[in-house]
Amino acid sequence: MRIMNGIALLGVSLLVLIPFLSIVSTSLAPRSQVNASGGIVLWPETLSFQAYVQVLEGGAVTRAMWISAFVTVVGTLISLTASAMLAYALARPGLRGRGAMLWTVLVTLFFAPGIIPTFLVVKQVGLIDSIWSLILPTAVSGFNVIVLRAFFLGIPEELFDAAKIDGAGERRILTMIVLPLSRASLSVIGLFYAVGYWNAFFNALIYINDTTKWPLQMIVRSFVVDDSQFTTLDVSLIEQMAAPSSLAMAILVISIVPILIVYPFLQKNFAKGMLTGAVKG
Repeated sequence: MRIMNGIALLGVSLLVLIPFLSIVSTSLAPRSQVNASGGIVLWPETLSFQAYVQVLEGGAVTRAMWISAFVTVVGTLISLTASAMLAYALARPGLRGRGAMLWTVLVTLFFAPGIIPTFLVVKQVGLIDSIWSLILPTAVSGFNVIVLRAFFLGIPEELFDAAKIDGAGERRILTMIVLPLSRASLSVIGLFYAVGYWNAFFNALIYINDTTKWPLQMIVRSFVVDDSQFTTLDVSLIEQMAAPSSLAMAILVISIVPILIVYPFLQKNFAKGMLTGAVKG
């Protein structure tokens, strides 16, 4: 049985690793090998970093990386702050209207707002062609709020009573007691938000008409999905030394690397945070 499980896991691992290996190899392969293989290389004959040099030389991709970094960092901070404050309020028994507010959050898990109403709201508040349109419409996730609330409910009530006896208010209890005890959950929720902001392109597709404000994922879409975009960006890609396929794969690698770098630092908290609220008593 263990042998069969090992074979199955090996097969699944290969299904994941081979496409990723082909992406990295194509980005590092010389133009001649890429053209000879039809655009996809499984293993490069020689290493060529020309695609990465062209991508990172200060054009549209570099600008999009800074935009995506801003959206991810600022959006994650805003989302974590808003989610933690809302979850704490929903976890405290003395809040008036807590039940109605909790049901409002739960409803968002089952009934998502439509694209047209959301677009009209974003347009009405003047966020079209604004970077903030990539952050504010998705700033709070009902699922993440419920997860944080479940963890806050598991904190012993004696801690809150002791803090109130010492004269601490709700804000100080949240910042000095609740949040430090919730590092694991906050790390996981922050990772969820960060990955969502970094990988999101649909909001940019709808709300951003100015191509100079595109995030990295929109550039990836232009390079990979729409080949005609190779001639509309800052450089004439067809005449460069690197093959268009190498450039596209190099952008894909760049878009993946930040998450691969961040995840190991949060891995120790990931399992604990995912089990938040699953066990009581």
